[in-house]
Amino acid sequence: MVTMDMRDFYLKDLSLNGCIAWDEPVFPNLIEYIEKGEIKPLLAKTYEPKDLAIAQQEFLKKIHFGNFLLVPPQ
Repeated sequence: MVTMDMRDFYLKDLSLNGCIAWDEPVFPNLIEYIEKGEIKPLLAKTYEPKDLAIAQQEFLKKIHFGNFLLVPPQ
């Protein structure tokens, strides 16, 4: 059970996407699309571990579009 003020949902122009159930082949098919490069994550920015605090600050601004990627050390 989640409690949410619906005014936050529409005043902040939020979107909700989800799935409550799927057929058994859906997940393996999704992985296959990703492996083939047919589905790619949308990257907003890439950070090194030393810049994690900066990444968190940027994330909290909520002005990015896409995902942040933290690149592990080589």
